[in-house]
Amino acid sequence: MASNRPAPEFSSLNDPSNDAFGPQPESWEEWNPTEESVRPVRGRHRVARQRGGLARSSTVLGVGVIAAVGAGGIATAQGGKPPVHISMPDLSSVKDSLPEAKSLPGVGALISDGSDSSDATAAAPLTTVGNGTSDAGEALRTRILAQAETQQDAADAAAKQAAEEAAAQQAADEAVAKKEAADKKAAAEKKKAAEEAKKKAEAERLAKLAKSYKLPVASYTVTGTFGQPGAMWSSGYHTGLDFAASTGTPIYAIHSGTVTEAGWAGAYGYRTVITLDDGTELWFCHQSSINVSAGQKVTTGDVIGRVGATGNVTGPHLHLEVHPGGDATGIDPAAWLRDRGLTP
Repeated sequence: MASNRPAPEFSSLNDPSNDAFGPQPESWEEWNPTEESVRPVRGRHRVARQRGGLARSSTVLGVGVIAAVGAGGIATAQGGKPPVHISMPDLSSVKDSLPEAKSLPGVGALISDGSDSSDATAAAPLTTVGNGTSDAGEALRTRILAQAETQQDAADAAAKQAAEEAAAQQAADEAVAKKEAADKKAAAEKKKAAEEAKKKAEAERLAKLAKSYKLPVASYTVTGTFGQPGAMWSSGYHTGLDFAASTGTPIYAIHSGTVTEAGWAGAYGYRTVITLDDGTELWFCHQSSINVSAGQKVTTGDVIGRVGATGNVTGPHLHLEVHPGGDATGIDPAAWLRDRGLTP
């Protein structure tokens, strides 16, 4: 690298003979550092060439001084050479016209007053932070940890939201289940109440009917039921309900009606038939005696005859048959009596 001649030394900077730019030697030549005479600044900062009069000369001179000092320091550290002594002219008179060093392109970044070191470090890319690769790795690690923490926070938030939604859904399901259970219980209670009310109404109805109906004998033993099979009956089965009692036991009218038949009836012996207002016929058979006659009106509890053993019998008893509408085929007298509040 070519070098320019060294700058001349001045005898005194306070000599009154100095002009605006300092003392003038007998043979003074302006020393301007050039690219060939100044060691280049390595790195990403380079000095831009300035143009124009005194500003250009002062800028180049300032850059040259910085570069020379840096070069001298590097040379001393590397080769043990003594530092180069450079004398500087007095520029105090033109200081106000010179630009701030920090405002110079490529120079301001090299000068730090300690107040913005953190900003410069933060603005620098990872490859130039701190001590190079190690600090860049630490910054990358910090960034990865921050990203992982962000992702973990997002995952925690999503899990929390999912848990809250699951809890809300569970609460809703439980509320629906409770409501269904309550509705089911209410329906069951309503149904039970309705059934009880129905039973009560039926009981009241039967009690009322019972006042207008009466069992045909007061003291008896049921010895034959409806539908009971046997060869002794011509139809092959028993067609009525038998109340066994002593001969002469009074027989009562079960309900109010009209006597439509009273007399001998073959296998039935002495028989009395009472027709009710709804057309139902009640047959009282095997009597020992008859106390009423055909066409007679009777009321509940009237004595219409007495228990006997006439007709096809094996002993004294009252054979009762019920024929709705006067039909030849009868129904179960026990069930008919129960429907009217009487239990045979």
